[in-house]
Amino acid sequence: EALALSVPCNGNMYLVPAFSGLFCPHWKSSARGCIVGLTATHSKAHIVRAALEASAFQAKEVFDAMIIDSQVNLLENLRVDGGATANKFLLQFQADLLNVPVIRPKYLETTAMGVAYGAGLAVGLWTLSDLKEKWKQDRVFSPTMPEAVRVRNLKGWSKAIKRSLEWTEEDD
Repeated sequence: EALALSVPCNGNMYLVPAFSGLFCPHWKSSARGCIVGLTATHSKAHIVRAALEASAFQAKEVFDAMIIDSQVNLLENLRVDGGATANKFLLQFQADLLNVPVIRPKYLETTAMGVAYGAGLAVGLWTLSDLKEKWKQDRVFSPTMPEAVRVRNLKGWSKAIKRSLEWTEEDD
């Protein structure tokens, strides 16, 4: 996180992590990972920042696909969990791209907790209202990115995605 924050922006450089192709919404197994826009002025900090940003760009694409497919946009905020949510830069960038607040819980690693809660629900140990009381908010990341910057970032990501496509032949 500190390294990503040591540069003010990605410098118009993008990392597309299509190591096994691109999935939703592109569905292109022939795509490959790439770094585009790299110049002599970029540093490892730019690459780290671009890698973190890529995660947020990919999530944005999935949410956009869900909205298009369902013709419903109910995304008023995004609750997150897991190890990556410890990265404040990533969560702020995600809030900025989605243009909705991103809410981080007090307990970041909730997968195992969710399994335990599900089992507890199944045997009557807890009710849904009990579990709602157990969830505690740590921090809200509110969007702060100006619209023009968001549009420029998304345009750059889209351009980078196009560069990654059809890198291999289907029969390679």
